[in-house]
Amino acid sequence: MATSVKLHGHFSAGEVGELAGVSGNTIGQWARWGYIRASQSDGEPHVYSVEDVAEAVIVNELLRRGVRHRDVRRAIRYLPDYGAWPLSEAPLATTPEGRLVLFRENGEIYALSARGWQLMSVPPEMRDVQLRLRRVS
Repeated sequence: MATSVKLHGHFSAGEVGELAGVSGNTIGQWARWGYIRASQSDGEPHVYSVEDVAEAVIVNELLRRGVRHRDVRRAIRYLPDYGAWPLSEAPLATTPEGRLVLFRENGEIYALSARGWQLMSVPPEMRDVQLRLRRVS
């Protein structure tokens, strides 16, 4: 897979799953569904980079908070300016119950909708989405 960005590390789906807090099978599903990618090698077996691990961690955190799968796909689709790893690069947040995905840009808050990002006149309470890798024991 050609990319102009320097990639770091070589991880199997199982290793990515351990770091992201899900199974290796889930990582494979997320790669097939387009939530994450195997940027080191998309052949068999898939080989993931540290950057892909970060994206998987954010996907897991969004889903854990109650964000719907279709909203994860929408967020990826509507963040093209954030490159190959939009979820881990963009300044994202959710409402406390995870019903809305929020995006910060130039001091403004946007909510994800079916039509993309909509500027909010009165932003709700927000919880930032932060990258946290799991410790393997």
